[in-house]
Amino acid sequence: MKEPGSDGPRRVVVCNPISGSEDHVDHVRELADAHGFECKEAAEAGDVPRMAAEAATGGAEFVAAAGGDGTLNEVVNGLYGAEALGDVTVGVVPAGTGNNFASKLGVESIDHAFEVFADGERRDVDLGVAAGRAFVNSCVGGITAEASAETTPESKRNFGVMAYVLNTVRQAVAYEGIPLTVETRDADPRTWSGEAAFVLVGNGRRFPVGGDAQADMEDGLLEVTIIEDAPAVDVVGEATRERLFGDSGDHIHRFVTPTLTVRSADDDPISFSLDGEMITSHEADIEALPGRLTMPVGATYDPNPDAGA
Repeated sequence: MKEPGSDGPRRVVVCNPISGSEDHVDHVRELADAHGFECKEAAEAGDVPRMAAEAATGGAEFVAAAGGDGTLNEVVNGLYGAEALGDVTVGVVPAGTGNNFASKLGVESIDHAFEVFADGERRDVDLGVAAGRAFVNSCVGGITAEASAETTPESKRNFGVMAYVLNTVRQAVAYEGIPLTVETRDADPRTWSGEAAFVLVGNGRRFPVGGDAQADMEDGLLEVTIIEDAPAVDVVGEATRERLFGDSGDHIHRFVTPTLTVRSADDDPISFSLDGEMITSHEADIEALPGRLTMPVGATYDPNPDAGA
């Protein structure tokens, strides 16, 4: 929410200098200057959400995140906490390791981001909220969340996206499933209980179907996939059949809902990765907030990935 009489910069890029290969700051700053943005560089933990919130309350109409999915998550949470999402356009400058969400928006590079900011179509996309914290791409509990937590900036710098894969494999060797209950709270309530390897709640991302991992970001729904704790060969085989033939097996459960609760069934809390940012909770209420984010998108953005399916 803008403060009365605010006179700060109208266009701000919040830059995370330790994202990705850590060599993007000067280039981002040059492009920001050329396109009328003020570039603010984070120096320590907590700077990114604080800078985003201060930019919005200071009168900014456009706030961009320069970094990876985690940096975008921090910017969005800063704006969400400041109740400023309705006042600003949110952009992403892909300077992280995977840049998964940026690619789904059709933003291909640092240079392309500023072209999209200038000329790209604005779309109102959904926002997810889990246990009071916002996410744009996905909320994951279980083995992939544990792997995300164990992936250090140094390993991401050395191995790129493969750092996540390597840590997931390491976690899988010794991982024990998490006992949990998933309940939807909609017109057709459903409940699932059991031991899960992971649960994926997707806003921009979903468990791949026919090779497509993009969810519909404008339908006001979350795409939920539960992978039971089962022999890896069974799950991989079922996932392959689903990708090729749309045939879900016994260990993969999928549904869509605007709101749900994920609850631990024992005394141990669940680790959740929200766009790579970690939270821990025994219970998480998760919901979709339709059209809450206004974002510029590139020409390859698909607002309806299921059309023709």
